Amino acid sequence: MKRSRKTNPNLEMLIAELKKLSRDNEAAIWRDVAKRLEKPSRVWAEVNVSAIERHANAKENIVVAGKLLGFGNLTKPVNIAAFSASASARTKVEKSGGKFMDILELAEANPKGSGVRIMG
Repeated sequence: MKRSRKTNPNLEMLIAELKKLSRDNEAAIWRDVAKRLEKPSRVWAEVNVSAIERHANAKENIVVAGKLLGFGNLTKPVNIAAFSASASARTKVEKSGGKFMDILELAEANPKGSGVRIMG
């Protein structure tokens, strides 16, 4: 069976950067996120804003190795990094006082991965 490769050059670059950060800083969390993104996109996490409202604390850093969806409400400020997000999810995060960013932005801001939690 022929193994398929990722065709998105931005995704390939993100995976390589996360692995490099993981090696350089001995942060297993970035290696875990990279391995999740290497899987086929049909099995990536799809996390709703309502799940983040239920499970995350205020001011927490959350990584979604997949897509953030806008179903539900968010009332507390949470910093969320995801590969992609719907427009409604981005607005709900920003209205709650949180910040939406891409995964590499969070990884570079927090190379050790301390205080970061994976959802999905």
